[in-house]
Amino acid sequence: MSTLTTTRLVTLPQVNLLPPEIEQERRFRRTQFALGAVVVASLGVVGVLFLAASNQVSSAQGELADSQRQTTKLQAREAEYSQVPLVYAQVDAAKAQLELAMGKEIRWSFYLNDLSLKILNSVWLKTMTVTANDAVAAAPAPAPGAATNYIESGIGSITFTGNGMKHNDVAAWLVSLSKQKGYTQPYFTDSTKQEIAEREVVSFTSQVTITEDALSKRYIQKAGS
Repeated sequence: MSTLTTTRLVTLPQVNLLPPEIEQERRFRRTQFALGAVVVASLGVVGVLFLAASNQVSSAQGELADSQRQTTKLQAREAEYSQVPLVYAQVDAAKAQLELAMGKEIRWSFYLNDLSLKILNSVWLKTMTVTANDAVAAAPAPAPGAATNYIESGIGSITFTGNGMKHNDVAAWLVSLSKQKGYTQPYFTDSTKQEIAEREVVSFTSQVTITEDALSKRYIQKAGS
């Protein structure tokens, strides 16, 4: 028969034999250590923030230096192009003078070329006299029996003298003038028969009014340009 033995542990009371002053000093040191750790951590955070702020200041200073350099370059270019407005003003003045001087230009070389191509084979011209509108006199009286019409002055007139084989050739000549751009109101002042080298021909004098359409307008500035 076995015997069960039971052992009961008894907790003995702890006795702190250290003086209270030593325990307080230990607590004070632990508190100092904790505060020191907090101070060190705070210093670390401050150091990180200081470095970040320093980097931001350096970056801002670099951007400022770049802006200053760019401003210097732009100021140099501004000085370089400072004469541009003056040049534009001179160009505008030159265009205005050119328009004033050449605004009433008629390219007679074109008209003479067209005239040489369109003139009838049975008509040949002897003279061509151009009169500007400021010197245009009153239109001569029409030939006896011709219709009396009011003649507008236009910007000038041209007087032609020439010969044709027949009176019908003179009429056809006037029709060809009426089809020319810039010409209007063609008419003749006289058309008479005469002999040239034993051949009967018709001598005539005719006029045509020059209109604004005859101007080349290549020196006139368009509105908005």
